[in-house]
Amino acid sequence: MDKMRPQVDPSKVPGKPEGPYVDRLREAGLRPTKQRLALMNAMFHGGDRHFTAEELFREVGGAGASMVLATVYNTLNTLADHGVLRRVSVDGQRSWFDTNIKPHHHFYVDEEQQLIDIDNTSLQVVGMPELPKGRELEQVDVIIRIR
Repeated sequence: MDKMRPQVDPSKVPGKPEGPYVDRLREAGLRPTKQRLALMNAMFHGGDRHFTAEELFREVGGAGASMVLATVYNTLNTLADHGVLRRVSVDGQRSWFDTNIKPHHHFYVDEEQQLIDIDNTSLQVVGMPELPKGRELEQVDVIIRIR
């Protein structure tokens, strides 16, 4: 959770489809709507990060963007489904979103509800079970809980 993240100025998000995130959305097969561009500006402003829909909603709301929480949830899930973001489920009840879509793992700090990246080369998973017939390994996500 990035409590010290600077607020994003919604006026910096163009009203028509121009700007740094338009091509990224189009490459993912998505239209660059005003809401998507505002959220992309907030998410990717300042580099890779982890956040929940609620955190991002508070961030864009604090910056003056007019958006309901359901729009934030729907947009984040659509972006994750199209490979623009990575969805990380820590406990099955809450989804985090990660702007780093490269293969990597996470530490999870329970008391702080914070995800921290672990470089993919820092962890080896050995002894994988045999996959069910007709199935193919997509990826392995490891979350290590720490205090």
